[in-house]
Amino acid sequence: MTQGGARRRGAALEASLLEAAWEELAAVGYARLTMEGVAARARTGKQVLYRRWPNRAELVVAALRHNTGSIVDRIPDTGTLRGDVLTLLRRMARRQHDVSPDVVHGLLAEVPEMNPEFFTVMREAMTAVLRHAADRGELTLAALPARVVTLPADLLRNEIFFAREPIGEDTLLEIVDDVFLPLVRATAGGTPDQ
Repeated sequence: MTQGGARRRGAALEASLLEAAWEELAAVGYARLTMEGVAARARTGKQVLYRRWPNRAELVVAALRHNTGSIVDRIPDTGTLRGDVLTLLRRMARRQHDVSPDVVHGLLAEVPEMNPEFFTVMREAMTAVLRHAADRGELTLAALPARVVTLPADLLRNEIFFAREPIGEDTLLEIVDDVFLPLVRATAGGTPDQ
């Protein structure tokens, strides 16, 4: 609980715990990562971890965001719906490069144990992107069904789950140009840029 003689609290303690989780993840991989191992690395008790994160999946997501930033920290505004959605998907695909495949697959396998809030992040980001597009006159946001809003992220998540190789630009372009934009045009009117 002490580091250099000083008791860690608040944000300093949380940052220390997340750094320890990130280091433990790099050292042992997702499959062998335990709350006990992270606590030992952080020189604290596992109950300190459980007060903040109810399971290892949520701890790893928090450590990932702490070390690489959240995908949605900066909502893109490239001037076109196509550009904005591609930017978000590229961030998601780049995340696959930031962690090993065992982490991605491990997290996806533990989806039922995760806080549903984990899945609202991309919905909020896509809603913001679509709001920008509506403000530019590219579409009518109210006309889009909720499933269409998250479709690009859902399709990419599926690709990541089954991929053995990093996701290429061609896959992102197919998701946006061949599936998402035609669906948006058909359901929300407007003319999203190609």
